[in-house]
Amino acid sequence: MFEDIPVDVGLVHEGERIRKNDMQFELGGPKVAEKFELVRLKPAEEIEAGAIHIIGPDIPDLEEGKSHPFGILIEIAGPELEENLEGVIERRIHEYCNYIEGFMHLNQRYDIWIRLSKKAYKKGLNSFRFIGMAMQELFRNELPIIREIQITFITDPEEIKPLYTEALAIYEARDARARGLSDEDVDLFYGCALCQSFAPTHVCVVTPQRYANCGAISWFDGRAAARIDPKGPIFPIEKGECLDPKTGEYTGVNESAQKRSMGEVERIQLYSGFGYPHTSCGCFEAIAFYIPEVEGYGIVHRGFRDLAVNGLPFSTMADSTAGGRQIEGFHGISIEYMRSRKFLQADGGYEAVVWIPEEIKERLKEYIPEPLYEQIATEKDATTVGDLKAFLMQHQHPVVERWVEIEEEEEGGAVITAGELPITTGGFRILLKNARIYADRVIIQPVQPKKPGRGEKQ
Repeated sequence: MFEDIPVDVGLVHEGERIRKNDMQFELGGPKVAEKFELVRLKPAEEIEAGAIHIIGPDIPDLEEGKSHPFGILIEIAGPELEENLEGVIERRIHEYCNYIEGFMHLNQRYDIWIRLSKKAYKKGLNSFRFIGMAMQELFRNELPIIREIQITFITDPEEIKPLYTEALAIYEARDARARGLSDEDVDLFYGCALCQSFAPTHVCVVTPQRYANCGAISWFDGRAAARIDPKGPIFPIEKGECLDPKTGEYTGVNESAQKRSMGEVERIQLYSGFGYPHTSCGCFEAIAFYIPEVEGYGIVHRGFRDLAVNGLPFSTMADSTAGGRQIEGFHGISIEYMRSRKFLQADGGYEAVVWIPEEIKERLKEYIPEPLYEQIATEKDATTVGDLKAFLMQHQHPVVERWVEIEEEEEGGAVITAGELPITTGGFRILLKNARIYADRVIIQPVQPKKPGRGEKQ
């Protein structure tokens, strides 16, 4: 099936990581503004069956070691296809790209991040036509309701701009259709295992009021996907009994989590970042991170290039959040979930949020309660925790009422605060989560290697 493709194609390559030193180049990613992937349903007569188009430089003409704008437009036709399946089929791009040896695909929609390895390039993976050929075969074989397909790759920096803007409008229209239904209105939730190749214990639960962490799968998308591909990566979850409506804990979700995570995850509370939070894969759009100094959450999204208010970049916090783990106080989320009335409901919702990048705060303006909008800081208001604390006091944010003044025993005493503080001792590495340490003095000494004594080998 893939005889004409110079590298191997198969499930075995899912989860392959390509490090920066091993990449030929990267497409999209955090350094590039315009990147997208989009599936559109078209009448069969408007599709040139099997066509693969490249708008802009092909692989050999893209500068090595650099990041480039990139778009993937897949147009499909078939009598059984409906417009509400576009998002479902689009999410398969992530899966099928990762089947290709030496071609790593991360994230989704407007956050895609792709790397081509030097090794694959040297083996002959030197045109997007090969990528398109592999993807077409996979789509046709895995989803036979697709009768006709054509794929366009866009690398031209100018040509991609209007297409990127159009893609954003389409994503927003899809998301808007999914709003209005509540978790209480349905008997089934949906699970997604697309990211388990990168995060084996991740259990993504999709409900009407809690989008998938990636922001690409709504409850309606989950329902459609489970119907067209019952054995696929998206599956129904019986809600079961609601154990706690505030935290969003259901017996059916817990049972599914235990089964799908091989026993690693026993409980999930859908509406909280503490206790038993929803697991985080690595494709999440944003992170809700707890700031112990002010007893509130900051939000940082994948596209934010500066340091967050806690002094950490998105990439560092993502490492602490991802991998299918339940990390209290570090919570992978989608932007669409932040529009939900269930958003961090058990923790206080927006009354617990103290810092959001200006771009995201503006996008969410109509969903943040009006009195709180001006009380939540952005990077324009606070770049350090000290700045943030002053801002919150000045604007009388609700978290201020919960603060407890701590009297320092001695003026000038040192204070260390950290989201994660590693300590190595006795052959063990101890991680202190959300630590706040007070001390009379902090002494930092370099560890000198022990000099061998007499009779010891050098």
